[in-house]
Amino acid sequence: IGCWLPVVPGTPSPVSGLAEARDFALSVGFPVILKAAHGGGGRGMRVVRAPQELEESFSRASSEALAAFGNGDLFVEKFIERPRHIEVQILGDQHGHVVHLHERDCSVQRRHQKVVEIAPAARLQPQLRERLASDAVRLARQVGYENAGTVEFLVDQSGSYYFIEVNSRLQVEHTVTEEITGVDLVHAQLQVAAGRSLPELGLEQDKIRVNGCAIQCRVTTEDPARGFQPDTGRIEVFRSGEGMGIRLDGASAFQGALISPHYDSLLVKVVAHGPDQPAAAAKMRRALAEFRIRGVKTNIPFLQNVLAHPQFLGGVADTQFIDENPELFHLRPGQNRAQKLLHYLGHVMVNGPSTPLPVKAKAALMEPTPPVTPMGPPPAGLRAVLQREGPAGFSRALRAHRGLLLTDTTFRDAHQSLLATRVRTRDLARVAPFVAHSLGGLCSMETWGGGRGLGGGG
Repeated sequence: IGCWLPVVPGTPSPVSGLAEARDFALSVGFPVILKAAHGGGGRGMRVVRAPQELEESFSRASSEALAAFGNGDLFVEKFIERPRHIEVQILGDQHGHVVHLHERDCSVQRRHQKVVEIAPAARLQPQLRERLASDAVRLARQVGYENAGTVEFLVDQSGSYYFIEVNSRLQVEHTVTEEITGVDLVHAQLQVAAGRSLPELGLEQDKIRVNGCAIQCRVTTEDPARGFQPDTGRIEVFRSGEGMGIRLDGASAFQGALISPHYDSLLVKVVAHGPDQPAAAAKMRRALAEFRIRGVKTNIPFLQNVLAHPQFLGGVADTQFIDENPELFHLRPGQNRAQKLLHYLGHVMVNGPSTPLPVKAKAALMEPTPPVTPMGPPPAGLRAVLQREGPAGFSRALRAHRGLLLTDTTFRDAHQSLLATRVRTRDLARVAPFVAHSLGGLCSMETWGGGRGLGGGG
């Protein structure tokens, strides 16, 4: 097409079979990588490091591609050892203008699936950074590209780079580019599709500057301790971490949500923005620590280990970072104290206390014996005023009273409360006369069922 870009050596079309794949691998040398011709996202991809591994890997990759995309055809490429995955965000309009919005580092991957994304990429030589952006813009102009897209490259240990593909859409990790540039890419896409030019939108190359660093983590319902096995079920508790410099792009993340095995496991994208990568990582760790997700397993403990790793903080992580650092899987289990406490309290409220008696003796069967004291009628209280003068007189008596008016809830609590020792109604009735004499000065009493009965001494 007249636009030369360095590319990874590979077959120009899907191979016809195992024999053609073997011939290509022997011509370029191992290792090679098998890639599904009709899909992406890490499915149908296998790295082959020796000739004896090729047959089994070819069969597995083809079967996986067939199951995922309905077609088992495979490309074969030379595999670049320990590269960094760098991608450049571009934006083109219908009038021939193309700009780049700088680059992202998506090297922290597992099985070719991005886990953490950073913008801009750390520790890139200025000349290399400029060449990547320039090549991305040149390619887009050459093909008359319109709207948002991503030009992806692999950068090897020597600083050589290879074009791998263009994603002609907005990617999951576009959020970090938005944070460092202040450009709303979704809004820009809509405006470009409506015919507006990039200069009209204020999107000229010299005006698009980088502000700080942004990191995105994908919080998923996967269990890192079991090989990132997807987890399913109902989210019983969901509370997100938020605050200054934290952006949340949510999916099915809310209390009561059912996590199905038939859809992507992504719950929420968390984006942290700070002046540099260590500061953004610190914000991200704090936000992730504040998340409370119960009912399903998540990858948050694993993400916290990644964000605290010296290699990540130093900006030198490559695509082998996760595979070569098994300590990332030393996960600290959540204590879930609040949920356990609520479960315990609910159990006690419904079933009663389960604490064993301190001695083996059985509880004595005793009938309460109220004191035998000669008593006449109870002293007159506010209840007598209510009976004698009605509600209006009772109200006047309340307003005229200069002391503290009290309500006693002993009878209600003893009879009704699930957290107290229940007392039988007949026992309360037997002690009522003594209460009437002793507490005749009360304003009111709460009795059975929580109802409020007025009348001191009544």
